[in-house]
Amino acid sequence: MWGGSFPAMHDWSGKEDFVKIAVIILTHNEEAHIGACIRSAAFADEILVIDDESEDLTREIAAEAGARVISHLLAGDFAAQRNFALTQTTADWVLYLDADERVSPAAGETMRRIAEENPKAAYEIKRVNIAFGQKMRYGGHRPDLCLRFFPRDAVRWEGLVHERARTELPVRRLAGELYHYTYTSWDRYFQKFNQYTTLMAQRQHAAGKTCSFAKVLLDPPFAFFRFYILQGGILEGRLGFVLGAFHAFYTMAKYVKLYYMQAKD
Repeated sequence: MWGGSFPAMHDWSGKEDFVKIAVIILTHNEEAHIGACIRSAAFADEILVIDDESEDLTREIAAEAGARVISHLLAGDFAAQRNFALTQTTADWVLYLDADERVSPAAGETMRRIAEENPKAAYEIKRVNIAFGQKMRYGGHRPDLCLRFFPRDAVRWEGLVHERARTELPVRRLAGELYHYTYTSWDRYFQKFNQYTTLMAQRQHAAGKTCSFAKVLLDPPFAFFRFYILQGGILEGRLGFVLGAFHAFYTMAKYVKLYYMQAKD
């Protein structure tokens, strides 16, 4: 019905000695991505979708794929949403995924092995960003490392947007990759653009940070220079230039919003 059958997840019911993995996915109107995301996580024992009141078929697709779906209002706080998810599972290990990410088979096999060994460690994984169908090697969207795989009782999240995981455990590198289909349409790009620039401005305003108009003028050109020249975005061709220019505009929009927030005060 939703464009393909879904592989069965592991079933360890009645085998209490097995260490279990839960994959946690936060969603909001992700019907285009959620099915493929869940399929890539079939190595897990549980897939938990925390849905921010989607208005499309996200919840229905996720449930048919075998995920347990819980509706919970995001309210602009991604860290709180991730921490809420921890209270909804009893799995020993958790992997956090975004709906537009896919787990490579090698990464899934590695996580299964790690869970069975059950070490006292947290794991980061290489994430390969794919923007508009192009695998990004340079610029601000070059591959990065994400801290995503933890013992459930050893992680907390902090931050309103671009949240970070906090853990006292040593961090190790996990073999395999995540594939991040970061942008597939310009409409979605600008939706995220507006959402994230607003959240970043709100976070800085709440922290008491201020912004002069000189910052509005001077920071965007340097943001472009860093993205396009220092980080090698020029090597990505036309898309590298476009994304570099929009990154400069992102920087400007964030500071313009902060500037006028403080002006109201």
